[in-house]
Amino acid sequence: MVKKNKTINDAHLEDFCRMGNAEYMDEGLVLTDCIADAPIPHEPTRVNFILMALCKQGSAHYSIDTKELDVKPGDLMFISAKHIVDHYTTSPDFECLCIMLTPRYYHGFVQNVQNVSSLLLFSMQNPVVSLTPGEIQVYSNYFYTIRRKMSDQQNHYRTGLVKALLLAMFYDMSNVIWRVEQQESKSMTRHDVIFSQFIRLLGEHFRTERRVNWYAKQLCLTPKYLSEAIKLISKRTPNEWIDDYVVLEIRVLLKNSTKSIKEITEELHFPNQSFFSKYFKEHVGVSPSDYRKNAELHTKD
Repeated sequence: MVKKNKTINDAHLEDFCRMGNAEYMDEGLVLTDCIADAPIPHEPTRVNFILMALCKQGSAHYSIDTKELDVKPGDLMFISAKHIVDHYTTSPDFECLCIMLTPRYYHGFVQNVQNVSSLLLFSMQNPVVSLTPGEIQVYSNYFYTIRRKMSDQQNHYRTGLVKALLLAMFYDMSNVIWRVEQQESKSMTRHDVIFSQFIRLLGEHFRTERRVNWYAKQLCLTPKYLSEAIKLISKRTPNEWIDDYVVLEIRVLLKNSTKSIKEITEELHFPNQSFFSKYFKEHVGVSPSDYRKNAELHTKD
């Protein structure tokens, strides 16, 4: 728990867009290999974006939700959105290849919720991972390739190309997840286990079940205890997770399928099309039909 007399600041991706030699896209993506220029938080700071960074040299120390972490060359750092970073210090020679993106941007190129689940669970349980020499090379190659494509303003397909490369990188780096999970021997806390079970259960049933009570019953917990455990680990409520999964699936279906809005409504078990459209607009800000039209325009671009 962060002390109540401390101020919790918020860090947004916009704060990092123009630091050092950062390459950025207004849609919600920043790449930099000069993190030393980043604004250093001197108070507990809530990170409102996803961060993945490979340490190339030097060292760093910080805490995530009071868990103290050390980073050395060859380590890959993960920080998920909404978590609180504090006690951030680095050595004078600290360098890393840093990728930062908003959750909205990430959801814009992932193909299904299983991608979200695997990275989410892994990053929360393994915020710092030591990579093999081969994995370091894979990450570095993707980083510099994506960075070059981001800077190529003359490429008519720049936006889609960058998203495709990011998706390929996340799939390629999934091998790291598999390797570490095979070797994982540390014990998880009760709340960690509950969160993992909830996320996996959610990934299987969110299309038909959107009630916290239902998930609590499957896990043999009270709704209150489940909510407290999920909030403690993820800083978000079960309802927020449920809505995220449902909205992400709708986005994917609208962008990557030819199913009608009526068919999507039925597939996700909404009571009617009017309720479905209202639900989507409340969470995304546009109607399903407008979202599909915008997605088609961006695809053509």
